[in-house]
Amino acid sequence: MIQTDISTKEDIQTLVDTFYDKAKTHPLLGPIFNKIIGDHWDQHLPKMYSFWASILLGEQSYQGNPMIKHIELSKKVQLTEKEFDAWLLLFSTTVDELFIGEKANEAKLRANGIAGLMLNKIQSS
Repeated sequence: MIQTDISTKEDIQTLVDTFYDKAKTHPLLGPIFNKIIGDHWDQHLPKMYSFWASILLGEQSYQGNPMIKHIELSKKVQLTEKEFDAWLLLFSTTVDELFIGEKANEAKLRANGIAGLMLNKIQSS
């Protein structure tokens, strides 16, 4: 398979679906996602498609506040540097397996920045 850069909504869907398929079975992340999302993946995944398409493709289709959602989530399940590091490693690995290029690199950089900001806000709330 020849790797290309992230350039379409379909690429975003491939990234998000592949990442969450791995996250669901991850020893640390799986129990968190399965507890919080449960059987509601059909509602969660389209939000993630829009979130990443807005960030990487300038689509401006995402409506929501992920910071508030994750602060609320942290009151239900433990979210520490360990969980965020696992998320980042899994996300970056998934990007690298599927894509190569400027947007792929941007996805990893943006994920790192978002995770750092969320962790900081969670720890200070």
